[in-house]
Amino acid sequence: MIRYSLVCGNAHSFEGWFSGSADFDHQVEAGLLTCPVCNSAAVSKSLMTPSVATARKREEKQAVAMDMAQKQMMAKLKEAVAAIKANAEDVGAKFPEEARKIHYGETDARGIIGQASFAEVRELLDEGIEIAPLPVLPEDAN
Repeated sequence: MIRYSLVCGNAHSFEGWFSGSADFDHQVEAGLLTCPVCNSAAVSKSLMTPSVATARKREEKQAVAMDMAQKQMMAKLKEAVAAIKANAEDVGAKFPEEARKIHYGETDARGIIGQASFAEVRELLDEGIEIAPLPVLPEDAN
């Protein structure tokens, strides 16, 4: 279907839907198309801006979708971090020491969080101790 902006001989503007350009031409020639305001049969197409999907419109739609996806992902990440913090013991700067004790069976296994330097993290990983960084989220950065 094609939507045309139409105008009659008396300058009344309206629109019509047609199956194609030939359908419009046929209706005008047969006198089937008249102005809904004044019933004039002198109807023609008026200039109209085509509805074209531009790259800018696509980018705007993608940006909105990404914003929503990012918000959803951030909310899920916040939930995960909150769950980890709620179910772990914060051992602070003693993290490397406590992680080793747990790994080597010197203390009961439990979830721990804390701080470690880059060098300490590398040493823990080299020893085969499985650790993962906990992301610092925007609200947590304050």
